[in-house]
Amino acid sequence: MGKFKIRLNVFTGLFLGMFILIALNSCGVFKKSSKKKTAVQMQHTVKPVAKSDSLGISRPKPFKDIIPSKIKGLKGLFTVYQVGEKYYFEIPDSLFGRDILVVTRYSKNAAGTFEYAGEEVNEQSIRWEKGPLNKIFLRAVLNVTSADSTNEIFKSVEASSVNPIIGAFDIKALKKDSLGVVIEVTDFLKGDNVLTGYDPQRKKKFGITSLIADRSYISSIKSYPVNTEVRTVKTYNVSPNPETLKFPAGNEIGVTTMELNSSFVLLPKIPMEKRLYDPRVGYFASYVQKFGDDQQKVENELFIHRWRLEPKPEDWDKWKKGELVEPAKPIVYYLDPATPKKWRPYLIAGINEWQKAFEKIGFKNAIVGKEWPENDTTMSLEDARYSVVRYLASPISNAYGPNVADPRSGEILESHIGWFHNVIQLVHDWYMIQAGAIDPRTHKMVFDDELMGKLLQFVIAHEVGHTLGLRHNMGSSSLTPVEKLRDNAWLEKNGFCPSIMDYARFNYVAQPEDKISEAGIFPRIGDYDCWAIRWGYTPITETKDQVAESKILNKWIIDSLKNNPRLWFGGEGFGSDPRAQTEDIGDNSMKASEYGIKNLKRIITELPKWSYEENDKYDNLQDLYGSLISQFSQYMGHVIRNIGGVYTTYKSIEQPGDIYSPTPKNIQKEAMSFLDKQLFQTPEWLLNKEILNKIYSTENPDYLERIQLNVLSSLLSSQRLLRMSITANRFSPIDTYSPLEFMEDLKGYIWTELKTHKEINYQRRNLQKRYLSFVFNLLSAPPANVNSQATALSPYMRIDYAKVSDVTSVARSVLAELRSEITAALPAISDKISKSHLQDVLASINLALNPKG
Repeated sequence: MGKFKIRLNVFTGLFLGMFILIALNSCGVFKKSSKKKTAVQMQHTVKPVAKSDSLGISRPKPFKDIIPSKIKGLKGLFTVYQVGEKYYFEIPDSLFGRDILVVTRYSKNAAGTFEYAGEEVNEQSIRWEKGPLNKIFLRAVLNVTSADSTNEIFKSVEASSVNPIIGAFDIKALKKDSLGVVIEVTDFLKGDNVLTGYDPQRKKKFGITSLIADRSYISSIKSYPVNTEVRTVKTYNVSPNPETLKFPAGNEIGVTTMELNSSFVLLPKIPMEKRLYDPRVGYFASYVQKFGDDQQKVENELFIHRWRLEPKPEDWDKWKKGELVEPAKPIVYYLDPATPKKWRPYLIAGINEWQKAFEKIGFKNAIVGKEWPENDTTMSLEDARYSVVRYLASPISNAYGPNVADPRSGEILESHIGWFHNVIQLVHDWYMIQAGAIDPRTHKMVFDDELMGKLLQFVIAHEVGHTLGLRHNMGSSSLTPVEKLRDNAWLEKNGFCPSIMDYARFNYVAQPEDKISEAGIFPRIGDYDCWAIRWGYTPITETKDQVAESKILNKWIIDSLKNNPRLWFGGEGFGSDPRAQTEDIGDNSMKASEYGIKNLKRIITELPKWSYEENDKYDNLQDLYGSLISQFSQYMGHVIRNIGGVYTTYKSIEQPGDIYSPTPKNIQKEAMSFLDKQLFQTPEWLLNKEILNKIYSTENPDYLERIQLNVLSSLLSSQRLLRMSITANRFSPIDTYSPLEFMEDLKGYIWTELKTHKEINYQRRNLQKRYLSFVFNLLSAPPANVNSQATALSPYMRIDYAKVSDVTSVARSVLAELRSEITAALPAISDKISKSHLQDVLASINLALNPKG
């Protein structure tokens, strides 16, 4: 019976399939045309067919049967019709095959998620496509690979890059002039999909399980010439975290509701010319894999994000002559009407500060900050045509500046800067702790509006830089000699950092006797920022060819850096280059941090007075002391990066010298000496009992112990020691700091009492035991044959190379030396607790070196 049944189904299917093909052919769908068309043209000009409902094919109805004559459509990118509770899009033929970017943001969101109205949820490029059997398909466009359509390899790229279909719609009616179609979009827009809803990652983050359909609906749809705005309310079930049995974000009701705004934005028919990325200039970038017939290797084509900025057609000649002209389309940022009025002038000033960078390349009023026209009902804060500084009611102390770019070209289309309300506390504490010793305006818990306004102005200028396409330049601050940070005349002319895109907050090096003005304390848009804008935005009219243009830009970089080394881009600060760090300033971390600590010693004694507010329960003092400790900890981190550091200076082949070189040995030794003086020798000034006894219990380790623990953990990490081992092997021993020499120096600083025979105090005893625990960790290497067997079995199994290198040998050698030194020193130690401590340490070392006894 089973076999017979299968054969019957196959036969029936073949017969029915032939019948449908014959029927479709009779309507002309597969008939040959005398006029040749490309595959793409045929795809987009195929006419929908009307067949019998008995065949399961949807039949388009007359327009008036779907859209009553009394219903007026909202004309725009899509003409939108609302018929009762149903929504229809009228899609003209001209939009089929066009790239459309969909950006979804919160317009309202639930409390406790730490995501706020105005923030982006997702973005995706799409295309409408006519399919068979009266279907309209919606495809997600994945911009991963590219090839010129005139190349033969284009056929292979196209065949291997099929975009996924994320929606299918029946054609409900033909447009009145038959140059478009009408589809119903109600269920899709209000439903659960990654285009207008939550992606899987966000669902997991918030514990969202499923959409509740009867509590989800379309709130409104508005349509404009190049965009259609869809606002939906969506309600989801929420489940508790299985590990904690708690609902995410404090939601114990089991459901969450938010309002989302999805902007369908038509991308330019002809994408803007790309500008190819260069690692020597800090721009955000996108990339595609590029294939071509003449290649001998596949290329990753990287191109930067930038706004389309060019003169008006009638002003090109003026611009070429060097006259200032206004751009055809200026960059405009609106302030959220939720922004407190007293801060608005400062935020606008921070936006407009970038005008000077664009003036240097011939554009005036290229970027403008404006207040939101609150009485204009045609404008929406979520509308993707407008760039907005969204003011977010949040306890988060931060701000961020994203940009939305055309994935095909890198053209920035809009930006919604996220401005968290509590960024005010962040800059207040930063400025008091970093500049409190040199600016008396900081000596109170509530700054004057003028001072706070200027602090916010610098923050918004930094975030706007990101929205212009600029990445962080953490290396910029290292280009200023430390002593120049105390020279007021030099600072007023040059600023203390060449780039506002660095995390160089304020001039913490300047001392009270230097009499530094505000211009030398605050960051500002500097030489690098103006130069980066010139490199990224100057129209190059000599050529339209990307490769030829990149050669011109390469020469700009070489010549500019030769003439002004302050234009160096040091990267985001994620690597091991000590010149590129966050929160630091100056060309020598040790000297800069020593000046910073001098100021912290001045500030700590004043904190009880500066933090005073009536009826305060020492919350202010606790916050400010925590900020001071954090600043001190950052100084330690800046110094540590020099030990085992590797300088990275990206170059083109025309530039002399290496890209990678070790941090000079003398600087690394200087860093070790600094750590001994400022941290290993107990900094008693930090343990201010007048403060600690009011804010901190004795139940937990104090702040200083935590800092020492973190420093030792970083210094004695296997990754750092492995890097030092490799560096010592590659470069000259004279120029490098070997792991053995480093470990012996560190041992000497940690165990000085073995030579002086002095009492080992509480902090030092804890420091020494922590040191031992990290060195012991370096000994736990698996047998060599274990790793070789694992490698033979699978090349993907993780190997800890640090534990099969010199690192383990060095650690064992240092412990053996320490054991000998402790044994020799013990008879001369008279303090009872110190002697007990050393005897305990000795036993631990013996066990570590000989675990089997």
